Amino acid sequence: MNLISLFFPTWIISALLALFVHNAIASQIPKETDKTIKIGLLIQDSKYTQARNGAEIAIRKANEKGGIKGRSFQLITRSMEGSWGTGSKEAVNLIFKEGVCAILGSHDGRNAHLVEQVAAKAQVVFVSAWASDPTLSQAFVPWFFNTVPNDLQQAEAIMNEIYTKRGISKIAAVSDDGYDSKLALKSFLKKVKSAGKTDPYQFSYDNSLTDFSALLNQICKADVNGIVLFGKPGASGKLIQQLRIRNMNQQVFGSLSLLGEDENSEEDLRKFEGVVLVSYANYLTSDRLAFQNEFLKNYHQMPGDAAAFAFDGMNLIIEALQKYGTDREAVQKALAGIHYKGVTGSIQCDDRGNRVGAASLIEIKNGLPVALGK
Repeated sequence: MNLISLFFPTWIISALLALFVHNAIASQIPKETDKTIKIGLLIQDSKYTQARNGAEIAIRKANEKGGIKGRSFQLITRSMEGSWGTGSKEAVNLIFKEGVCAILGSHDGRNAHLVEQVAAKAQVVFVSAWASDPTLSQAFVPWFFNTVPNDLQQAEAIMNEIYTKRGISKIAAVSDDGYDSKLALKSFLKKVKSAGKTDPYQFSYDNSLTDFSALLNQICKADVNGIVLFGKPGASGKLIQQLRIRNMNQQVFGSLSLLGEDENSEEDLRKFEGVVLVSYANYLTSDRLAFQNEFLKNYHQMPGDAAAFAFDGMNLIIEALQKYGTDREAVQKALAGIHYKGVTGSIQCDDRGNRVGAASLIEIKNGLPVALGK
């Protein structure tokens, strides 16, 4: 049983999905136009612009090269604010009302489960460009693909850096109370246990917390040498700042989630000075620099990780469509066998849709990300 089932019974999920899909099929479904090929994008919140902008660049560059036989690509973006279940509703709307031929997602793991189930029922490709929940691949849905390292892959990279490379043996694992953070912590603890390492001290906090004095007192009492954070960037940044103010010199590590939607400016990154984070190591390649310059030119800000993974995810879909057209099964088979060189590195998926390869780590130095050797 995965965590989504713990929070929401399976029969409720299935009933909601069946209702959404039934209503969608019963409604009038617009036919695909001759001029455009629609690709859907689901984002967590309308105020989050990074993933949308990254996907837009991929769409624009593909159209500048002619699209597909004179047909241009069109990005249809929907956000998922609101009550639980919005992810299913918006995925259904994209497929059955907008007529998209594939969906790219940049959102949390809980919504990713809902989108995945809709995609499986409708037999439409779903490429996740942010959710790292490893249970997404456990359903073995052939329509699901991921461009980010999952929590188990991230945990492996962090664990090796802590215990093997740096020789730190006494650590604290700290997470907020969110679904994704709890699951990431669970994956880390699983990896630590399987490697036979010393169990870390465990602490949690409310994501709305602004004063971390009590938590920091607990960490001091535990007398640890390292801290691993699983949480959102806002609260995590405040925690790190307060830790530094108190002259607590433990080495801090963090999952990909700490580099959230808009944490990409030099000022933002300085909050994480000295922190080792999961990211991608291709910061100085020509493809990455070209993408960075294009993003800066169009949106007047630097691209963060969400933008880079969305750019690569959209390009995966576009490449499959350019090679095999809009036939859904052909697109699915193309992605299952794709070997793509993107700005986040080489992308290939295993038979469950997981991105193949070890997760990369960076360290923030002088407000800039520096890749760490594997």
